[in-house]
Amino acid sequence: MTINTTNENGTVTISLAGRLDTVTAPELDAKLNEVLEDAKSLRFDFNELEYISSAGLRILLKAQNAMKTKGKMTITGVNDIIMGVFDITGFADILTIE
Repeated sequence: MTINTTNENGTVTISLAGRLDTVTAPELDAKLNEVLEDAKSLRFDFNELEYISSAGLRILLKAQNAMKTKGKMTITGVNDIIMGVFDITGFADILTIE
């Protein structure tokens, strides 16, 4: 998985490419720990994300909980496969997906 981050005036964008699974989730968790302190809003760009596992969902839930007191978290570029995972797990109801 490839992780790219940008921070524009407190809006942190994390772009993911590849697979977010048990192997790659710790890498994203570490990146989140680096950027969350300065984030006023958090945006995940999933345009190039192919797959997400339960380990990836846990990281998203952690980020969502952290952003509740800081600002807004959104996810963009969700493909049909990942949207299906969000629907089945109920994450579609708790995440802001654009």
